[in-house]
Amino acid sequence: MEDWIDVASVGDVEPGLPCVVDFDGIAVAIFQIDGDYYAIEDRCTHDDAEIASGRIEGHQIICPRHGARFCLKTGKVMKPPAYEDLDCFSVRVRDGRIQLREAP
Repeated sequence: MEDWIDVASVGDVEPGLPCVVDFDGIAVAIFQIDGDYYAIEDRCTHDDAEIASGRIEGHQIICPRHGARFCLKTGKVMKPPAYEDLDCFSVRVRDGRIQLREAP
């Protein structure tokens, strides 16, 4: 998938709060932190549960079930019990719309 796809408006994403959207059949959580947007698959790699409701600390999200930590910028695991990184998506804003595409 190379094309950018509109998934939300900038008003849908409040700072520090998730906005979960459907992106080609995948639940994706979008976050706005310090004016930048990040998008991760809404699925903890530890147990496949949703992660969007987890607590945000800086640029990390903490899984609400078992406390695994992930970097929102890169998807990298920062603390177990997860060992597999999250899938991230490229994000851009055009004319007030948030657009996603698969990360390179």
